Amino acid sequence: MLSPRTEPWAVAAARVRDVKDEAPGVQTYWIELSEAGDRETYAAKPGQFNMLYMPGVGEAAISLSHLPSPGGQLVHTVRSVGNVTRALAVTKAGDSLGVRGPFGSYWPLERGIGKDLILVAGGIGLAPLRPLVDEILSHRQQFGRVSLLIGARTPSDLLYTDDYESWRTADIEVQTTVDRAAADWKGNVGVVTLLLNRLGITSPLQTMIFTCGPEVMMTYAIRAVRERGVPRENLWVSLERNMNCAIGQCGHCQLGPHFICKEGPVLRYDQVKNWMHVDSL
Repeated sequence: MLSPRTEPWAVAAARVRDVKDEAPGVQTYWIELSEAGDRETYAAKPGQFNMLYMPGVGEAAISLSHLPSPGGQLVHTVRSVGNVTRALAVTKAGDSLGVRGPFGSYWPLERGIGKDLILVAGGIGLAPLRPLVDEILSHRQQFGRVSLLIGARTPSDLLYTDDYESWRTADIEVQTTVDRAAADWKGNVGVVTLLLNRLGITSPLQTMIFTCGPEVMMTYAIRAVRERGVPRENLWVSLERNMNCAIGQCGHCQLGPHFICKEGPVLRYDQVKNWMHVDSL
C-alpha cells in the first residue's frame, strides 16, 4: 500500500474476513488487504483511522479498534449510522471493499511515561481507545496507575466486555456505568463522568487523560479533571467530524482553524478548547 503521504488517494483492495456483533447496531470487522505487499507495509498507530470504501456507495472514516501486526488483518468497530456504514453492516466474510490510510494523528502515549493515565470512553468512543489500551499493556511497567472508565447507554451497548477481565488482570482499573440499567444489571448507573468524579487523583500534575466519545461527555470529563488540577497540556481528546477526503482538502471536517482529518482526530485540549465550549479553568 502506498503511504498516504505519497499517494493519499490510493485505494487498496481488501476483503472482509470475519464479522462479530458487538452491540445493537455495532459490529467489528476483520479486513484483510488483498495484496501481500500492502499487508506487509501497512503500519498505523493508536488513534488513527482508515477510509473504508464501499463500491457504489462511498467511503467513511473509521478508527482502527485494534492495531495489526505486520501482515495482519485490520480491525474496525463500526456503528451503523449512515449510507456507508449501513452498507458495511450487511457485508459478510468474503465481500470486497477498499481501504485508504492510515490517516490522522495518534494518542501521544510517550508523553505519559511515568505518569498516571485516565482513559474515558463513551459508547463507540471505546473503539479508538482500545489500541491505546493494547499499547499500554505492551509496556505496562512504564506507567503508573491506569484507569479505564467506560460509559454506555445500556448494558447491552457496552463494547468488548470479554476483554475487561484480562485488562484488570494486567493491572488496568476498569470501571463501567450505564445510563439505563437492565433488570439483571448490578453495576453503576449514571453518566461516565460520575465515575471520574469518584476517582482518586493523587498526583494531578502527573496525570494524563485520554478521552473519546460524545463531545458533551468529553467536555464534562475535561472540566472535572481541570477542577482537580490536571494541566491543560495533559488533556487529549479524539474528535469526530464529517471527514470526506482525509487530507484536509474538502473542508468538511474543519473545526475553527483545524482540519480534523489532518491535524486530528487526536488533539490536545488547549488546541480546541475555544470550540468545545469548556470553561477556561
